[in-house]
Amino acid sequence: MRRIGLAALAVLAAGICGCGAPRPVKYYVLDSPPPTPPAASQPLPVNLLVARVFTSHLYRDDRIVFGSGPVQLGTYEMERWASSPADIIQDMLVSYLQATGEYSAVSRIGSSSRGDYVVRSNLLALYEVDKPELVARFSLHLELFDRKAGAVVWASSYSHDEPVNGKTVPAVVEAMDRNVRAGLQQLTAGLGQYFAEHPPQPPAASAK
Repeated sequence: MRRIGLAALAVLAAGICGCGAPRPVKYYVLDSPPPTPPAASQPLPVNLLVARVFTSHLYRDDRIVFGSGPVQLGTYEMERWASSPADIIQDMLVSYLQATGEYSAVSRIGSSSRGDYVVRSNLLALYEVDKPELVARFSLHLELFDRKAGAVVWASSYSHDEPVNGKTVPAVVEAMDRNVRAGLQQLTAGLGQYFAEHPPQPPAASAK
């Protein structure tokens, strides 16, 4: 029995030594900087709070999602986002709204800042599609909630399939980066247009 046990250990050790290094996990980021701020102007008397993104559990995980066929989604095990898409999109929304220079303050909801409006979003799609052609799909719904009125006063959606220049995950991420940038620019511009057409009134001065 002892000889058999030693032989088994020797075979196991040889197998372990023969194995190569484990495949490393690769992490990716969306590196879409906000557009260049416009010429200095007087910001609107508006404090925006950006809510946490509402989305599927798929986008609260860091695995990159891909579509396989018309109804099936899967995830890469070794190809991941540096943080969850829900957090990525929330952070980018804050950055893009701040970069417009149109608002007195823009911050995440839950911070110490008090906000007049809440920017709410629903991330519907952020994944690779391989048929009939390889594209990066991004779909986001945005709405503006007026806290004083207790109602949604503006809403808009963006949905687009961006062609991928290559057949690798980095190429997919680069296409997604372009797509997210275009989507956030379109949506934040639409929000700015709402305030241009419905300018908020500054708070009335208190009587002495």
